[in-house]
Amino acid sequence: MKNRSLIERTGFAFAGWCAAFKRERSFRAHTLIVALAIVILLLLRPEPIWWAIVALICALVVAIELVNSAIEALADLLHPDLHPEIKAVKDMVAGAVLAVSVGAIVVAAALVVDHWPRLMGH
Repeated sequence: MKNRSLIERTGFAFAGWCAAFKRERSFRAHTLIVALAIVILLLLRPEPIWWAIVALICALVVAIELVNSAIEALADLLHPDLHPEIKAVKDMVAGAVLAVSVGAIVVAAALVVDHWPRLMGH
């Protein structure tokens, strides 16, 4: 895959997104949550810094979910039987997804708190 054009490499990346969307329920759920975050931003019309913060945390969640899905798929392919080391690897990557997801919840809570007076009509 070396020396491929930017367009080809971008195509591979989108193919990866499509594969994850087709195969992984959690990736579909995270994609839906990202869409919801965009709707909330459009409704709240927060300052540009909030758009940047939410975009970064959404990108992190989606990226780590893609990494999680790829590692799990590769582990299942290489070692289909239950193995303690494979389980540990899968658990660690799932822990990374959880950590980033908790960070996303904190960002969402901070956004709501920051805009609470306006949400309440004050």
